[in-house]
Amino acid sequence: MSDIKSLDDLKSAVSGTAAVAVAEAGPREPVRDALGRSYATGKRKDAVARVWVKPGSGKIIVNGKEMNVYFARPVLQLIVNQPFGVAGVEGQFDVYATVAGGGLSGQAGAVKHGISKALQLFEPSLRAPLKAAGFLTRDSRVVERKKYGKAKARRSFQFSKR
Repeated sequence: MSDIKSLDDLKSAVSGTAAVAVAEAGPREPVRDALGRSYATGKRKDAVARVWVKPGSGKIIVNGKEMNVYFARPVLQLIVNQPFGVAGVEGQFDVYATVAGGGLSGQAGAVKHGISKALQLFEPSLRAPLKAAGFLTRDSRVVERKKYGKAKARRSFQFSKR
């Protein structure tokens, strides 16, 4: 440590250690099970989705039903299909998902998160576009709890002057 006398020395020392850490890690390896699938857990609000992704014809099964039956609203179907569009692999993967908790909107977000994580595990080269789109980050926003002395989380009871 005594050989670092300026900020440039510090910068070169730090960049040298970062390069060594990256070199030791090497390129990411695909993570697949014995059946050639990748598994990931997606979460959004109170919903938790368990997602398996494998190469196929683009069929998506959610809780034993076709995606367009389970998520009847077109907006929810769009949300679930977003990771494939960003990664440029539409119709190349079959998805089997089980999702529990929350409402349909949260469940669609959870499946989207799970698909994104499973895709980047199956094919590590897809990580960059999915990460750039923000699909690998868990959306941590949840409903605020109700406080005592309040009608809802922040709403006060109606004030009466008399």
